[in-house]
Amino acid sequence: MRKYYQIVVCLFLIFLNCTKKNQLDKSVNSSNDSLPVYLSLANDDNLSYATRQRYTQQAFSIVNEQENDSLQIVNLFKIANRYYNMNDFKSYRKISEMVLDKSLIRNDAASTARAYTYLGDYYSSQMISDSAYRNYYKAQKKFVQINDQLNLAKTLLSKASLQYNEADFFESEMSVFKALEIFKHEKNVNDQLYECYNLLGILYNEREEYSKALEYQNKALNTLDDNSIPLELQLKATSLNNIGFVYMRMNNYKRAIFYFQKGLEEKNLFKEKTILYAMLLDNLAYSKFKSGIMDGLPGDFYRSLKIRDSLGLKTATISNQIHLSQYYALKKDTAKAIQFSKQALLTSRSSDKLNNTLIALKQIGIVDPKNASIYSKEYIRLNDKMLKAERNMGEKFSRIEYETNEIKDQNSSLQEKNKTLVYVFSICTLLGLFFYVYKTQQAKNRELLFKQQQQIANEDIYNLMISQQNEIELTRIKEKKKVAQELHDGVLGRMFGIRISLDSLDKVDEAEAASKRKKYLAELKNIEQDIREISHDLNREKSELINNFVAILNKLFENQIITYSSKLITSLDPDVKWELISNIVKINLYRIVQEGLQNCNKYAKADIIKVEFRKENDDLVLTIEDDGIGFNTNKTKNGIGLHNIEYRATECKGTVTIKSAKGEGTILIVKIPMDPNNNLQHNDI
Repeated sequence: MRKYYQIVVCLFLIFLNCTKKNQLDKSVNSSNDSLPVYLSLANDDNLSYATRQRYTQQAFSIVNEQENDSLQIVNLFKIANRYYNMNDFKSYRKISEMVLDKSLIRNDAASTARAYTYLGDYYSSQMISDSAYRNYYKAQKKFVQINDQLNLAKTLLSKASLQYNEADFFESEMSVFKALEIFKHEKNVNDQLYECYNLLGILYNEREEYSKALEYQNKALNTLDDNSIPLELQLKATSLNNIGFVYMRMNNYKRAIFYFQKGLEEKNLFKEKTILYAMLLDNLAYSKFKSGIMDGLPGDFYRSLKIRDSLGLKTATISNQIHLSQYYALKKDTAKAIQFSKQALLTSRSSDKLNNTLIALKQIGIVDPKNASIYSKEYIRLNDKMLKAERNMGEKFSRIEYETNEIKDQNSSLQEKNKTLVYVFSICTLLGLFFYVYKTQQAKNRELLFKQQQQIANEDIYNLMISQQNEIELTRIKEKKKVAQELHDGVLGRMFGIRISLDSLDKVDEAEAASKRKKYLAELKNIEQDIREISHDLNREKSELINNFVAILNKLFENQIITYSSKLITSLDPDVKWELISNIVKINLYRIVQEGLQNCNKYAKADIIKVEFRKENDDLVLTIEDDGIGFNTNKTKNGIGLHNIEYRATECKGTVTIKSAKGEGTILIVKIPMDPNNNLQHNDI
């Protein structure tokens, strides 16, 4: 009955390996513009197989021309991943072996270990268990050597699944517990925890320890509660199927039916995991059959058989054929019972699993008693062969570990012989490194001093600009006063004279009054036009006065857009009255923006940067946000830039808040109170 579990474990291995490779795909960007395009198209499931193959080959042609460095190795891993996703295992193996050779030449332990896991995945997919185990074990030793705990645990889990498939249950259990111990101390590994608990549940069910099997299957189900694992993987339906199967092994068919039905009720199950849907349908039908419920039978068996046959799942169809044989045997239809048992036997003989053949032989011996002795002899012979093969495989796994360790011991002996030479070389290297670091530090100190001086000079320049603007503003204020005097002495005087003249029209003849009235109206129009021009000039001067700081900011933003590839989005709240903000605050805000943009450009690797000024209650709030790589605010010590930002905000009686996490970007928030008592006031005319 292990075939059910083997199918489930195989599905999870595919999920685990694809996840591992997709994570690697995201780790490096190619410097060649066309390479990421080809890699993306090669992973597009909407394209035909031949088209995806062509794009993958084009990507490989580009990568093959690169130097043998870490970037080339990462890109080769990406290409291997594309071949794996297309089930082109021949090309997948070729690229994986190429990566292994290049990693060994460069003495790159991390890439070497990962290449071994890729080859282990290849041999596992081809059912070549000894080669798969050898590569997994080599990867395990490398990950231990470089103390990569997460990848070590993943490799142990892959090895445990391989040991389970070869019926090495005890060693499989030990490997799972080792992996589980590591995963419990890692973050964001719910998918791997699920794999561990699920495999333990399958192992204990196989060993008929049903209470433990249910315990770990329920733990696997509970890991799905935080919704960190995508629903389309249908892991909940998988766990419900496994729990139902435990109850089916316990002959508690009523509970089994309950869990199989719940599994089939999962949304989009047929579309997203057709294989699992067919398995649940077959298990539900068999549980109904064993409990005497014939509703829907044999239709459900035939539906499951049709789905599996259409998908080319020959091994899985054996289950349906045996169940149909049992069903027709109960219905006394001996001909059909023998027919389906023979089909199951024929299918099982074409598979690599002797266990399937044993189950088929057992069933055909029951429904065809005339030839039962023949089938029994074959059953005994194959059972002995299977037990011997399982025992040999367990011994082969142990021998692989021994041989690998022996090679490692020989290498250690060679290393001991060369220790003296290594020590001498190391001392010379350290001396050279010390001299290099000393000279480099001197250069860095000079560079830092230069930057500090440059920053002071920039501040002086800005202060000079502000002072110059203040002088201009004072001149404009004087001009405004002069204009006011002209309005009072000139325009008002003219208007007073016209008013007196208009009053005198009552004493003049109508004909003469009409002529003078037209003259006075024309004069009023001239005065009106003069007032309008003076008003426009004053408004324009006020706008320029307010926007001096805004203009300087916009110049900084223009330089940022021209110099760097990141997209810059700016927002200035129109409710902020810049004329009421002191020059000291403006200087510090300008420098904070300048420093914030510089940090984004140097460290964030961001695609989008947002700078926003807004009024919030009685505070002026500056927000600088990016979508870059972020950093750990608890571990990273403040550098000169962040220290300067905090100092400038404190000088303005403000506060600084930094929100960031690795891979989630950074948000810098500066709040400065807009207290009129602390700001320069500008008198408007």
